[in-house]
Amino acid sequence: MKIICIGRNYAEHAKEMNQPVPTEPVVFLKPETAVIKDNQPFWYPEFSQDIHHEVELIIRITKLGRYIAPEFASRYYDEIGIGIDFTARDIQAQCKAKGLPWEKAKAFDGSAPVGTFFPKTKFADLNAIGFHLDVNGKTVQRGNTKDLLFTFDQLVSHVSQYFTLKSGDYIFTGTPEGVGPVHRGDRLTAYLENEKALDFEVK
Repeated sequence: MKIICIGRNYAEHAKEMNQPVPTEPVVFLKPETAVIKDNQPFWYPEFSQDIHHEVELIIRITKLGRYIAPEFASRYYDEIGIGIDFTARDIQAQCKAKGLPWEKAKAFDGSAPVGTFFPKTKFADLNAIGFHLDVNGKTVQRGNTKDLLFTFDQLVSHVSQYFTLKSGDYIFTGTPEGVGPVHRGDRLTAYLENEKALDFEVK
């Protein structure tokens, strides 16, 4: 399986990062070793001093697809979940300054905790799903799919022009504003609508 991530898919997040609002999806990948499941802890890596949380909704691909038209994209996923795209912000800044790729900052082991998935039929409108992240009981990020620059279906279609999608692949659909640092001892709890779907500790 592969993890396809979308950057700057919420305008306010692009602004907080002092980056332009994209005119097409910004795509990067994480390896399977990035995934943490079952609310296992996230171990703070020794190579960074500035790990940031980025909460995101995830769609899970359910069948093989390539060159998918937007009007058929909804047939290729049937579950929505939530996860964290951890980012080593200091490593990312170093790589950007040198004009280098920054997979080391995004794709390291454990950088993608993944929570519970729910059937998409659970949601009345996929374009109006609310979600939020609490750190130590305080809400730090809050988003809604109505603010996505590129919808789930648009993302599936776009990504499939470049990568063959396979059953079990994840698409992380972007983070809203409010990203920030985490520290050892923090507890991160993510909610899809108002249902707790991810709950783990930083160690």
